[in-house]
Amino acid sequence: MKKAKKKKNKAVRFVKKTLGIAALAYAGLFCVFYYDLDGKLLYYVVEPFMKNHFDNMERRDPHTVPYEQIEGEYMSK
Repeated sequence: MKKAKKKKNKAVRFVKKTLGIAALAYAGLFCVFYYDLDGKLLYYVVEPFMKNHFDNMERRDPHTVPYEQIEGEYMSK
């Protein structure tokens, strides 16, 4: 009888722990949604990094290409 009770206690403890972890994850994801933290991360961290990266890339000046340029070769070099 004690073994059955121990197994039941382990199962109940496992279920409680799993539900507790799920509740914490749900609360965390709700906070991210409510305060729009993913959008703020993109706006304040990722976007400035991407702007800096892509604004400093070397590009060919499209105004120096003659009008007779064959289509398909325009920006290939």
